[in-house]
Amino acid sequence: MPATEIGVKIAAQMSPEPSEEELRFVRQMGIEYVTLWTDSTKAGYDYYASRRQLFENAGLKIYGFGNWDVHNQDAIVLNLPGRAAKVAQYKQHLRDLGRAGIPYTTYAHMANGIWSTEREPTRGGASARAFELSKAVNGHWHGVDYFAPLSHGRIYTAEEIWDNFSSFIGEVAPVAEEADVRIGIHPDDPPQPMLAGVPRPIFSSHEGYNRALEIAGSPNVGVCFCVGCWLEGGDLMGKGVLDSIRAFGRQNKLFKVHLRNVSAPLPHFVETFIDDGYMDMYSVMSALVDVGFDGVVIADHIPQMSNDPRLGTAFTLGYMKALLERANAEQAHNNKPPTTSTTSAT
Repeated sequence: MPATEIGVKIAAQMSPEPSEEELRFVRQMGIEYVTLWTDSTKAGYDYYASRRQLFENAGLKIYGFGNWDVHNQDAIVLNLPGRAAKVAQYKQHLRDLGRAGIPYTTYAHMANGIWSTEREPTRGGASARAFELSKAVNGHWHGVDYFAPLSHGRIYTAEEIWDNFSSFIGEVAPVAEEADVRIGIHPDDPPQPMLAGVPRPIFSSHEGYNRALEIAGSPNVGVCFCVGCWLEGGDLMGKGVLDSIRAFGRQNKLFKVHLRNVSAPLPHFVETFIDDGYMDMYSVMSALVDVGFDGVVIADHIPQMSNDPRLGTAFTLGYMKALLERANAEQAHNNKPPTTSTTSAT
């Protein structure tokens, strides 16, 4: 795995084909790491290696690279026709990342996508993603829509979802180890027990994650900890954000963090600004520093400020940098040995 700086790092999520202006914008904010996504029309060693060269020439390091077409795949989650081809594609994704020297990728295990309802205003009227359970009718994932009441024609059991995950992770974890690539598994969004006939029993609770990581049994399989999803779930997660960060961190299973705040837990939430939800984000950053987290933190699902998405990005990343600077300073202060003074007798 390519060397990265020790400690918590702030990363920008960028297009893999950025303009010079976009590269300058990120550099001007003092960001050194990026995470990228593409699809199977471009994914592969040559593309990953070319992106690494492009960003390194601009003074930026790629921490992670995802492929939408092997992420949230119903064929894998539900053992549908085409599963074997998708698993083979995922293995190749891992091999290509490792060969290109890119150390991390995010994976999510949702069969019927991310569910949202109509966007709602948050602070100052900024437009934001929302979810209200009583109004939810469909999920979506990159051009595919899944509809209630049964997105896949029948009701699946939790045992089926567990069995399919166990089979998948048993096949891909050894490849990840061989390629020296870490897989961070993202929580279900929203972390609802059942949506459109498909249970979400694994990545919708702390206990589910623990069991999944035990099944994987690999140092290369861990957690992409989305603070926003954890806040969405609230009590359903079984353990709060800070306790979960400390628990996963002690196990060296925290690989990446999405820093996002929400207005309230399910059944109805609105994604809001990092300083405007029901979670104190300084306590989150402080917990990451205290537990020795050594990956990246990214801004996630930023509300739309004015008519320029860069405004929300700049505000959020600047706020995150300030949180990290303060958390690092506090830890340094707390770890500083007490000063002693000596006086001479007179």
